[in-house]
Amino acid sequence: MKVLVVRFTPTAGGGLWEDRVLTPPRVLLELAVFFLRALALLGRRRSELILENLALRQQVATLQRERPHPVIWPHDRLFWVALRERWSRWTSALIIVKPQTVVRWHHRSYCCYWRFISGGRLVGRPRVDAAIRELIRKMVADNATWRGPRVHGELVKLGFDVSERTVSRYLPRRPPPRDSRQRWLTFLRNHRHALAAMDLLVVPTATFRLLYVFFIIEHGRRHIVHANATYHPTAPWVIQQLRDAYPEDSAPRYLLYDRDSTFSAEVTRTVRSLGATPVRTAYQSPWQNGVAERWVGILRRELLDHVVVLSRRQLCRLIADYVRYYHEDRTHCSLDKDTPEGRPVEPRPPTATAHVVGRSRVGGIHHRYEWRQAA
Repeated sequence: MKVLVVRFTPTAGGGLWEDRVLTPPRVLLELAVFFLRALALLGRRRSELILENLALRQQVATLQRERPHPVIWPHDRLFWVALRERWSRWTSALIIVKPQTVVRWHHRSYCCYWRFISGGRLVGRPRVDAAIRELIRKMVADNATWRGPRVHGELVKLGFDVSERTVSRYLPRRPPPRDSRQRWLTFLRNHRHALAAMDLLVVPTATFRLLYVFFIIEHGRRHIVHANATYHPTAPWVIQQLRDAYPEDSAPRYLLYDRDSTFSAEVTRTVRSLGATPVRTAYQSPWQNGVAERWVGILRRELLDHVVVLSRRQLCRLIADYVRYYHEDRTHCSLDKDTPEGRPVEPRPPTATAHVVGRSRVGGIHHRYEWRQAA
C-alpha cells in the first residue's frame, strides 16, 4: 500500500500547519476537510480574525508571566470585560479562565467604578457620637413607653445638639404588632387570584450604565404579565407599560406596588382608570410585596448573575427568553411543583431503550428534561 505525505494541513485552530502521513483512502477526506476550513476562514470577517488574534496574543503574554503560576493583572481583566462587549464569539478564544470568571470580573469592575466616581467620600450627615447613641438606647431600655419625642426632649435638656429625626433613626427597631402583620398576610391570601404586583429592578450594563426593568406579576399563578426595560424610568413611561399590559378592561382587582418615586400620583390615577384598586405598601416594608421581591431575586440568581448586559435590546431579549422558560418549564414550590402555565407529567415510556434528554433553555443556562425513545 502506498503512503502519501500531505503537508500544510490546517489544525482545528485554523492557524497552524503540520505534516501528516496518510494512506490513500483518507487523502480525499483530508483534502475535503482542508478546503472546507479554508473556505470558512475566507468567509470570516477581517475584524473577527483580528479580535481572535488579539485574544490569543493576550493569553500568550499572560501565560509567559509564570511565578511559578501565570499571574492575571487588573488590565488583563479589563481587556476581557471590554472584549466581551465588542465580540460575540469571545468564549471560543478564551482558554486561561472560565467565561463565568469574566462575568465576575465585570461585577467587581462595576463596584470599583461607582466607588471611584463617588470619590471615596462619605456622603450624608455626619455620624452621631457613639456616647449619644448609647445614651439613646439606655433611655429606651429604662423607659419602655418612650419613643423619639420623649428621648429627644431629655437629650435637649442635657445640652445635646441633635435632631428628633436623628434620635428616631437610632432607636432600637420594634417588630410590628402581630395582628397587623396577620391582617396583611390574610389580605394577600384571600385575594391572591385577584391581585397583581409591579416593581422595578436595576441592572448594570457592561459600560456601567443603569437599566431599569419594570415588571408585573400575578399572585395567583406567578404569571409575568409584562416586562420591559429602559434607561430612564418616568411616570409617563410606567403609565404606557400599564396600558400595554392591561388593554380593554383586563386589569386585576388590586394592583400592589411600593412607594418608589416613579410610581407617582399620576400612576395611581391611571391604575384607577384601568379598573384596579391601587394598594401601596408601607414605608421600608419590602416584605409586604414579597412575591415581586422574590421574583427579583430569582431573576438575578438564575439569569442576571450569569451574563454581562451590553444593551437594552439584549436585556429585553434575555428577559423574554427567561420569562418563557419561567412560564413553561420552571417548577414552583408555591404551585405544588407545577409551572405557571401548567406542565403535564410526562409518563415514562414502557420500552427499555427510552432515556432522558435535556433541552437547552435561556442560552444553555437552564435545561428542560424529557423522555425520548432511542433511535
